[in-house]
Amino acid sequence: MIIEGTIVRGREFEPVEGRVVVENGEIAAVEEDSVESDDIVCPAFVNAHTHIGDSIAKEAGEGLSLEELVAPPDGLKHRLLREADQSELVEAMAHSLSYMEQSGTGAFVEFREGGVDGIRAIRAALADSDLESVILGRETVDAMEIADGFGASGANDDEFGNERRATRRAGKLFGIHAGEVDSSDINAALDLDPDFLVHMVHAEDLHLERVADSEIPVAVCPRSNLVTDVGLPPVEELARRTTVALGTDNVFLNSPSMFREMAFTAKLFDVSARDVLRMATVNGAELAGLDCGLVEEGRPARLLVLDGDSDNLAGARNAIRAVVRRAGTSDVKRVVSPDRDDPRK
Repeated sequence: MIIEGTIVRGREFEPVEGRVVVENGEIAAVEEDSVESDDIVCPAFVNAHTHIGDSIAKEAGEGLSLEELVAPPDGLKHRLLREADQSELVEAMAHSLSYMEQSGTGAFVEFREGGVDGIRAIRAALADSDLESVILGRETVDAMEIADGFGASGANDDEFGNERRATRRAGKLFGIHAGEVDSSDINAALDLDPDFLVHMVHAEDLHLERVADSEIPVAVCPRSNLVTDVGLPPVEELARRTTVALGTDNVFLNSPSMFREMAFTAKLFDVSARDVLRMATVNGAELAGLDCGLVEEGRPARLLVLDGDSDNLAGARNAIRAVVRRAGTSDVKRVVSPDRDDPRK
């Protein structure tokens, strides 16, 4: 398979005219050349933090505080999840996963409520999906053992020492929410030596220095933080100290659209469009230990092809800014998946 257009190439995210050659689900070559296509070829997005189970209750909970919405065990989200029929939950998640694919996402990191049953539910929802998933169990070590790791709610909710030790023994990921409502849980979260943190809205200088010293990546979710009225993460300060990735957080608060998350981040914070695109692709991949997020030889062909001649993108003079600040689902021409496009499978 050959894909032509303006290619966002390599770790520098350099836009070059040419073609991507895909063989057996892998990028065999990235060739710079004059081509006729107006398409824009970039890495498919990596959504670094989701709660897909919330798909059963989109836009529920108007006027509630963050604690009333999501605090375990009796926040609105948790009550609705307990009340939901398993088939209803799976079907709702499948709709959100389908939307994520249609809007350019190739991989995602999910904090999955519901223990073992929750893991089984999202695996069922993923049955017909080409998305690459990193599913982190919650609530029990048993859930972690059948998942890709453990996703902790926050150090003020529990100590999580046992869960951290179990993930370390299993060689799996451990992520934890920190600094979402206030700064009181950040040091305790850092003491667990997590593989990554989520939110860090209220990170102070001491916390930022600890993050830098430990080289712990952070997944930020600015749209969610705005909706829940907890503040906004210090994206610029975090980016100067560590790897920052973008996530869309709870589906019942925001659509899982990385286009919307990128545009919001690029226009609200003093970070370049290129850096925001990195946050939405390779940074999320590296946070999760995935081999995607870049268009370069030897990588799995997990790519996003945008129609550069669409009514929205035609005339764009800067491909990176166009992808980050302007593009949307209607501009998606194709999402390339290694599984879907590998003739051996």
